[in-house]
Amino acid sequence: MSTGSAEILVHAPIKSVYRAFTNATSLREWLCDVATVDPHPRGRMYLWWVGDFYSSGHYLELDENKRVRFRWYSNIDPAPTEVAVTVTEKEGSTLVQLDHPVPNGTEWTGKAESFRDNWVESLENLKSVLETGIDLRIANRPMLGIFPGDFTEEQALALGVTIRDGMRLDGVLEGMGAEKAGLQKDDVLVGMAGHPITREFNTLLTAIAGKKGGDKVEVIFHRGAEKKTVTMELSKRPMADVPFNTAELFKRARELYEPGLAEVEKCFEGYTDAQAMARPDEKEWSALEVVAHLIHGERFNQIFVTGLIDGYEPVTDGFGSNVNAQVQATVKANPSIALMLSELRHAVEETLAYASFLPDDFLANKGSYYRFGSGLLQPNTHLTTHAQQIRDALSAAKK
Repeated sequence: MSTGSAEILVHAPIKSVYRAFTNATSLREWLCDVATVDPHPRGRMYLWWVGDFYSSGHYLELDENKRVRFRWYSNIDPAPTEVAVTVTEKEGSTLVQLDHPVPNGTEWTGKAESFRDNWVESLENLKSVLETGIDLRIANRPMLGIFPGDFTEEQALALGVTIRDGMRLDGVLEGMGAEKAGLQKDDVLVGMAGHPITREFNTLLTAIAGKKGGDKVEVIFHRGAEKKTVTMELSKRPMADVPFNTAELFKRARELYEPGLAEVEKCFEGYTDAQAMARPDEKEWSALEVVAHLIHGERFNQIFVTGLIDGYEPVTDGFGSNVNAQVQATVKANPSIALMLSELRHAVEETLAYASFLPDDFLANKGSYYRFGSGLLQPNTHLTTHAQQIRDALSAAKK
């Protein structure tokens, strides 16, 4: 029997390291893309990665803050194996020792080395996440500079595209690879780097897996009735400087939110409630329905951070889609420009207040804290992207 072994010294409390192997949210932050676990002997341990690689197993042994042993059976392995993780406190840090033995036999040739290489890379990410909050899989992943949007049958007809599956762009980021390559709002991506792109966001992640900033990829998209192909240089991903201090996080987030809110509010100057409620088209949102969407974004932020704090992060098979009934309900409950803008302000204030009340033990969980904080420090992206949609809807209503 040969062994794929790895070890690393992590400058983090032993309880945080142990949690990283026994909590679904923590596992997603350094090891996999989706996890569901029930940490007790015979309790499930399902791990999934973009690209449809997964391991389906269960826990075999749990000795809190000392040792974890679990069954590993991936979709490309000949048979189940076992992984043993030992954590030991060492001068205020934690030594992680991982062993993944494999049986002898030709079907296992090269498996020990493969396991070792993958575990070494993953433990490096564990160290980064627990010490700095930064997920190296994201930090090293190139940035396209796009805002993915819905793509419905009605939108396809309105845009005049001949395909019915792809990723429609809500916009592109100035100065990033997508804009430089000539992509623009309402283009529908169908291929990238030799991979098909559909309305499922994970197809995009699969396409850029293993790519780095500076790499060039071929992008295929539809603009109206025309099919186009361009070469795009992938941009390096800037990582947010997140302060591990709730007062500073609150201050920086407010400074970023205010200009975006002011821009949204300015859009409605000179317009009536009736115009703000008028849809440009039966299948398009009114200006107030766009504001409702922004309100729902803040409510999602609050649900998201709650899941991170209690360790039960909501996980789905994708990002879902906008539900028109929810949008309509929010406008019906706040049937005027003044009420809707006030509700948006209240939603933002609640998100900011939540940031100021984050518990100390959550700050110590740097991976989760960084995920929330980095998103909070980029709110204008969402607000300003939809500001133009609001202006367009109001302009159409005025005609």
